[in-house]
Amino acid sequence: MKIWLGQHRMPDFPQGSAVTIGNFDGVHLGHKHILQKLKQEADARGLPVVVVIFEPQPKEFFARQTGKKQPYRISPLRTKLNLLEQTGCVDAVWVLRFNQTFADMDAQDFINLLLRKTLNTRYLLIGDDFRFGAGRRGDFELLAAQPDIQTDRTPSVIVEDIRTSSTAVRNALSDGRLDYAKKLLGHDYTLSGKVKHGKKLGRTINAPTANIQLPPHHYALSGVFVVEADGTFGTKRGVASFGFNPTVSNNRAQKLEVHLFDFNENIYGQRLNVRFLHKLRDEKKFDSIAELKVQIEQDMKNARHWSET
Repeated sequence: MKIWLGQHRMPDFPQGSAVTIGNFDGVHLGHKHILQKLKQEADARGLPVVVVIFEPQPKEFFARQTGKKQPYRISPLRTKLNLLEQTGCVDAVWVLRFNQTFADMDAQDFINLLLRKTLNTRYLLIGDDFRFGAGRRGDFELLAAQPDIQTDRTPSVIVEDIRTSSTAVRNALSDGRLDYAKKLLGHDYTLSGKVKHGKKLGRTINAPTANIQLPPHHYALSGVFVVEADGTFGTKRGVASFGFNPTVSNNRAQKLEVHLFDFNENIYGQRLNVRFLHKLRDEKKFDSIAELKVQIEQDMKNARHWSET
């Protein structure tokens, strides 16, 4: 899968392309349905499959502009790209930087400059709620009116009477409903990042942790979890804390710390893929490090017990 980053590294498809556009946050079952359909249509026409995504996501950009609270993000860019590649449906991804110039772009200019001139789009497939251009005035009807681009849209995918969407995934994650999030995603919720040096407090209470470096998004998930982590060591089960560590920190950046069972290797600088399997409890501020230590020991016991059942 080829990746283009930003407007200054333009893709080139002289033979034409089959395109879809969106945030693809989480790459859930609805997204996968779009990509599978797009792949079928592209193969029938002998065209490459191109996915156009935005970074930051438009709602994140507008929240920053207005000073509002950042919306929840499911997947950082690197995770999203990995998930898109894992579908086996995508030949190329164009990551467009969403800025004010882009936000002010007229919908017809979006079609002319991006879809027609740059991507040479022959076939376009969009979700049923897709909007684009300044004021979100671009829609399916405008796209379908373009004589040289065949445009289709896909219906929603329904899971347990709920429309599969990134919003539904975010709600499931914020509620700690990992089983339901997995049904919507079609895979365990996953975050990845390199192991960085931290305060090393875990070592002093017999629970050394790998501190995972994550992009500074606002994540829906919070609490203590049973996890699996993949690294150069293979796959290990463990317990993870994801949140603000209120007992030992006043920093409002979310932190992911993973304790791997029966493991004592130096993995600083390694990238770990962490899959969240089960929520044990909400995050809590303790009155002392001694109380925190007792709770961590109980968390580890509970995580092992869950893994064995």
